[in-house]
Amino acid sequence: MGQVRISQPIVDDVDVDEVVRVLRSGMLAGGQLVEQLERNLATQIGVRHAVAVSSGTAALHCAMHALGVGPGSEVITTPFTFVGSVNPAIMQGARLRFADIRLDDYGPEVAQLQSAVTERTAAVVVVDLYGQPVDEIGGISHRAGSKIPVVEDACQALGGRSSAGSAGALFDIGCFSFYATKNVTCGEGGAVVTDDDQLAAAARRFRQHGMTGPYEYAELGYNYRLTDIHAAIAVHQLSRVEKITDKRAHNAAALTEGLREVPGLMLPVVRPGVRHAWHQYVVRVTEDFGLTRDATLAALAERGVHAAVYYPKPLTAYAHVRAATDGPLRFPNAEKAAREVLALPVHPALSRSDIDRTIDALRGLSE
Repeated sequence: MGQVRISQPIVDDVDVDEVVRVLRSGMLAGGQLVEQLERNLATQIGVRHAVAVSSGTAALHCAMHALGVGPGSEVITTPFTFVGSVNPAIMQGARLRFADIRLDDYGPEVAQLQSAVTERTAAVVVVDLYGQPVDEIGGISHRAGSKIPVVEDACQALGGRSSAGSAGALFDIGCFSFYATKNVTCGEGGAVVTDDDQLAAAARRFRQHGMTGPYEYAELGYNYRLTDIHAAIAVHQLSRVEKITDKRAHNAAALTEGLREVPGLMLPVVRPGVRHAWHQYVVRVTEDFGLTRDATLAALAERGVHAAVYYPKPLTAYAHVRAATDGPLRFPNAEKAAREVLALPVHPALSRSDIDRTIDALRGLSE
């Protein structure tokens, strides 16, 4: 009996054929497929602009640059996420300031987010952790009254939405990742999405060395271009995003039904009116479960179920983040989540027997 894997990218014959077609075309980068991906993604999300880039981190870096984040400014976000959520702000020379998370859905504690604002605040980054869009954070403004721009790190949430719109389009600028484990993948890639013409133009310049025309450079930029090879896969994957999301939701519902009576397991909470993208199905293994989270992880592996921890430490536990942070460094909810979270397999390639195996293994460990 094989392992139940935590992730399994689905690459079909069409993906392969599209890559071969690009390879034979002689146009491997900067061609029509990148443009097609941008058009299709903008339509899918419901925004005017999509800018394809080489990774989700590159997308966030483009967003930081487009918003003018730099030395002397601060970016506010939450400390329980992947380090790629904050590295771009540090790369721009900005300082960080954190607000704790809610333990039920891992979204930001809004009151803390608001109280973290200073005169130096240049942007707020909200993270759609595990695939659940953060759709409301209240009015965030400087003391002078001007609105603070909000970046939506939707790298895990493509396919999610709320009553306010699609993930990625809920605030000023959104960022996606097409990394190998993401719901829509091309191995590596990302995109910036926005309705703002100036932000989109800045992102386009920044992804290509600050270029405004052939060998005309308006500012410092980076090589964050996406190849047509990657775009060919992403275009076809994106066309299946609704089916992918529905299948993940179906698997998540089966897990919830099978695990709801297990003592000591805190199951995911989906806020009313929100469509979760279910990039990860994350439970919290509390003291009442009988085993620690890490012991549960090891015991599941022995039973052929591959679970994972996203994430084992708050970001402020890492020296380079701590050195870039102003304000508090300890966050009780983020620290508790880091001790307890456990992601279970939820991807579309799972069979019903895989899901039942996962449920049975956890039930058995709780007895």
